[in-house]
Amino acid sequence: MSNDLFKNAIALTGGISTGKSTVCNLFKLHGFLTIDADLIAHRLLDENSNKISSMFGEQYVQNGKVLRKELGKIIFSNEENKLKLEALLHPLIKEQIIKESKIFEEQNKPYFVDIPLFFEKMSYPIPKSLVIYTPKELQIQRLMKRDNIDENEAKLKISNQMDIEEKRKLADMVIDNSQNLKHLQNEVERIIGEIIWHIQNIVPVEMTL
Repeated sequence: MSNDLFKNAIALTGGISTGKSTVCNLFKLHGFLTIDADLIAHRLLDENSNKISSMFGEQYVQNGKVLRKELGKIIFSNEENKLKLEALLHPLIKEQIIKESKIFEEQNKPYFVDIPLFFEKMSYPIPKSLVIYTPKELQIQRLMKRDNIDENEAKLKISNQMDIEEKRKLADMVIDNSQNLKHLQNEVERIIGEIIWHIQNIVPVEMTL
């Protein structure tokens, strides 16, 4: 894989329901390009609905669309099923991310790649990482509300990812999403300031936002 492939990329990651999508949307409002691995995965699931039906059963597909919530119940609770799905999807997701990244690299400016399992899989040679951080108890509450699930199911989903505290330690940059939207906007603007400073002081002048 070319060393220049993700030269301008910043991996945006975190835990489930820590606010990655919201942060991505805020970056978009500031003119940043983003690649969303989850959106790619959702599209690829439907494109491979026949394979999903064969692997896990016809009850998880309806009118050519994968019933993600129902499928999730047997993925998060069964390691074998999880590995089977990952073996199908991850190469396809990676192929699409690389394809989009090549286009973004032509602009020679920073962009974000939203990869929930960036630290777990270590499949992408992206030089910088940004973690969206929410304390675990708040993460559980938000996930219960978002997905309308009970505490045990929320904890099960969260347990399938690396602990958010570990991700925070591994990150080059951290956005705190433990308060309100105004605070989150301020955090995003702080990170943008850091990125601009880095561009102006570290990399050649021609690489500008």
